Amino acid sequence: MVLDKYGNIEHKKFYEIVDILNKDDVLVLNDTKVIPARLIGEKEETHAVIELLLLKDKGNNIWECLAKPQKRLKKDTIINFGNGCLKAKVIEVLEEGITKVELIYKGILMEILNDLGTMPLPPYIHEKLKDQNRYQTVYADVYGSAAAPTAGLHFTEDLLNELKNKGITIVNITLHVGLGTFRPVTVDDVTKHKMHSEFYMMSKETADILNKARKDNKRIIAVGTTTTRTLETILTNNKDFVPCSGFTDIFIYPGYKFKAIDGLITNFHLPKSTLLMLVSALSKKEYILNAYNIAVKNKYRFFSFGDAMFIEKNNE
Repeated sequence: MVLDKYGNIEHKKFYEIVDILNKDDVLVLNDTKVIPARLIGEKEETHAVIELLLLKDKGNNIWECLAKPQKRLKKDTIINFGNGCLKAKVIEVLEEGITKVELIYKGILMEILNDLGTMPLPPYIHEKLKDQNRYQTVYADVYGSAAAPTAGLHFTEDLLNELKNKGITIVNITLHVGLGTFRPVTVDDVTKHKMHSEFYMMSKETADILNKARKDNKRIIAVGTTTTRTLETILTNNKDFVPCSGFTDIFIYPGYKFKAIDGLITNFHLPKSTLLMLVSALSKKEYILNAYNIAVKNKYRFFSFGDAMFIEKNNE
């Protein structure tokens, strides 16, 4: 679905994005790579089954994770994975199901996770992926994500090459997707919702290209809400795009004035999600509501492996 800045809607195939984007547009991708972050183990003492979903690397082998069932865990609990090849020692049991653990292992962690872990697929996908790469974008490069930036799953190498051949510049940023992207808004006052922070990076090469695009009045098109949040964070913190890294907990909802992007390629999002609030801020509320009503009537697919929409920023 294509939603322009005037609220007009067109129905297209995704490969027609080549015709939708303009020559000289800059397309920004999130090159984060999903780690096999879902681990099934058992408590050392009782052999009770424990599931961990690694969310955020805090350094020195300390990770924030989601633990199920968390009520079985307390400080200093040891969880074994793969006959003890990997152990997790509970350091702190926090709110919202989050547990802080120290990973204990010998060797290279990513190799161990590739052997013992599985892709952290969304809970509504019940089948195990035969090909783990189906939950990676074709341009995934930097390990660290607990979920794929799913808007990017629509792209193929051939399609990216077509875009480049048209004259569209493609650049990468990195944001490791964590809990902040998926936690629903449960408060009546959205300003009270607290986003969990996620790590991001931007290179000098990307910053220079984006700054030139802004100077030359070329459009910057973000692929995905994670890319959008990264670009908006950097431009909010600085007058220009700069090479940098850090953590962002930016929460974008209606009333926000976009500084960095002119358009967004994204999937269809669920009610009460921070993702839906972000896209509602990019266009008029009535345009988004109309678009979603039409999407439902036309049986567009929602969720991570669903259909996509291109939203042009409404400047009013």
